[in-house]
Amino acid sequence: MTHPPSLPRRRLLAGTAGLLAAPAIVRAQGGAWPTHGIRVILPFATGGGTDVTMRLLAPKLSALLGQSVVVENRPGAGSTVGTDFVAKSAPDGYTLVLATLSSTGIAATLYANLPYDPVRDLTAIAPTVFIPTSLAITNRGWDVQNLDQFVAALKAKPNGYSYGSSGIGTTGHIASTNFLRHVGAQAEHVPYRGAGASFTALIAGETQFTHDIPSLLKPYHDNGDARVLFVNQPERSPLLPDVPTAAEVGLPDYKAYSWYGLFGPARMPEAIVNRLAKAVDDALADPEIAEKLNGMGTPPMRNWTPARFAKYVADEVVTWAPLVRASGARVE
Repeated sequence: MTHPPSLPRRRLLAGTAGLLAAPAIVRAQGGAWPTHGIRVILPFATGGGTDVTMRLLAPKLSALLGQSVVVENRPGAGSTVGTDFVAKSAPDGYTLVLATLSSTGIAATLYANLPYDPVRDLTAIAPTVFIPTSLAITNRGWDVQNLDQFVAALKAKPNGYSYGSSGIGTTGHIASTNFLRHVGAQAEHVPYRGAGASFTALIAGETQFTHDIPSLLKPYHDNGDARVLFVNQPERSPLLPDVPTAAEVGLPDYKAYSWYGLFGPARMPEAIVNRLAKAVDDALADPEIAEKLNGMGTPPMRNWTPARFAKYVADEVVTWAPLVRASGARVE
């Protein structure tokens, strides 16, 4: 029979394992990382804001880090599938996720059995962009020109209309449910696998409204396929100067926004986290990238330390918990 090693021997073996592991950690903290390509998971389908943002940043991050940064879409369950995959990956800096408010601050309350804790199981590295959202309605099947007419139509047919989102628990989903609560109306939620499919349904008149990024809604607003009724930001968007703000249409207390940020698994080495954070900030500072992001109405979130971002994420869990509960949305 093989007996377990005695306590002194177990301590010796543990110490030996620690010594063997130490050089790898030292190399990572000493700057050898990265030695091969980095994978960034996008927990949404192609065609949405995370896709556009990360594919804009990836080439610059590759140049700054000296290794390829490969983007991989892994959608599912309102962005939690891809986020959970990264949470359970090795904390070596080679598997990251561009997570959002929906997969962190909102998901913490929305999901009864969320397979990861957004604060405990992820390392917050750096935010990338802030996302003001807008409400857009279809121009098919009715003659609705403004918010008052839109709300009147919803109230005239309770649950007779529907709204689309890029998935259950996404920012667009929670924003829409809270909008309905604000105006005292009801509508059916239709989740899609990504913003692209949601927009297709909107312009076809299969759904009647959605919440999303102003830059993504702008083409449909400009060509008449849809109408943006208001933007959720303090001032009018330069992308949609003819569209009023939420305050202008009588919703001063209604807020709907999102943000994107780079995360890794918990317990990543501090040196790797700091290097990634600096690379993200340097990429956002690139004039060409900054111009494109501002042009999309998604301003860069610069000069954040990982510690500040981690606190922000923890605070967002607290901020959005009552909003998610009030929406009535729940995923078992």
